[in-house]
Amino acid sequence: MRLLPLAVAILLSASGVSAQEADTLGTPLGHKEVTPPGQQSSMGELLSKGYQIKAAIPNGGKFVVFMQKDQSAYACEMQSLTASRCGTLN
Repeated sequence: MRLLPLAVAILLSASGVSAQEADTLGTPLGHKEVTPPGQQSSMGELLSKGYQIKAAIPNGGKFVVFMQKDQSAYACEMQSLTASRCGTLN
């Protein structure tokens, strides 16, 4: 349980640094976003696998939701009520 707050703190501090260093954000127009196999899921898939929501943080018009099961943790971006994308934290 102590792992999640540490992961959140690291993620938030790292995201600020990477946002300052990045020249462009997101996928360039005309390019398809590449998803590494096994690295991204939806919240629905994670909930069906037994992951639990541990925290939700507003980020502009979206929410970042942190989910955990045992020693595995994901951060999910809620794009809408029915669309989300999640990436592994560890």
